[in-house]
Formats: sequence, structure tokens, C-alpha cells
Amino acid sequence: MKIDDINMTIIKHLRDGRRSFKNIADTLSLTENTVRARVKKLVDSGILEITGLVNPESIPRHHAVIIGVKLGTADMFKKAELFSKLRGIVSVAVVTGRYDLLVTVLFNDDYSLEDFYTEEVSRIDGVQSMETFVIYKNFNLKVPYIL
Repeated sequence: MKIDDINMTIIKHLRDGRRSFKNIADTLSLTENTVRARVKKLVDSGILEITGLVNPESIPRHHAVIIGVKLGTADMFKKAELFSKLRGIVSVAVVTGRYDLLVTVLFNDDYSLEDFYTEEVSRIDGVQSMETFVIYKNFNLKVPYIL
């Protein structure tokens, strides 16, 4: 799907996921049906997802952690996909540098870092090492509530 200037502008307007298609259409001098059809195509193609996000710090007994993962294999994309299916995973990125993957995980009182390592990560072969970065204070971090 081609991402043109109109699609990018619609996406920017949808940062406020509650903004109406009519309001966006009026702002862009388009019809509401045009905006609705473009949003549907963006969603159907996997480019856009409209969802509620939370600041993990604002929810009692919840916190997010970033984990750097060093793999003992060159098949980083397959391993990243396996990590993406684990409980609590917010995002997985294949990266350059010291680590092969950067993983963001959401935890609460019922699901801890220990649970993640012992019940989830232990099922994935080829993990050489991991380094955990507990987020002490975040600025602008919003995640889908996945627990």
C-alpha cells in the first residue's frame, strides 16, 4: 500500500485515537467516507492499529523493563518472532550494537521478571545472555495493556 501525504496526515491526526473521522475529514477538506476508507485500508494492511495505550507508571504495581538479549545464533529474526509471542511482551526489536534484540516487557504483581525468565525465556534455545534495564522513570512511554 502506498503511504501518501494524506495517509500520513490522517495517521498524525489519529494520535488522538478518539478523534472522529468527521473531524479529521473537515480539517483535511475530505469527506468522512474518504477518511474512513483510508483508515480501513491502513488497518487492513497492518500499517495502522488504533488502540488504547497506558503509562505503566500510572497503574499501581505495574512496571516496564527493557532487556538486551545477546543470541548465540545468527537467526535473529526467527528468535525475535519467538520472543514476540511470550507473555508480557510489549515489543521486540532486532538491533545493531552490543545486543541482538531489545525487548520491552510489562510486569505486575501476578507476573514478575522471575516468571518471565523461568517460564517464558527458558523455552527459547540460543539465548547467550540477557541484561535487564528496569525503567526507573519514563518520559512518553505508553504501551498497550497486555497482561
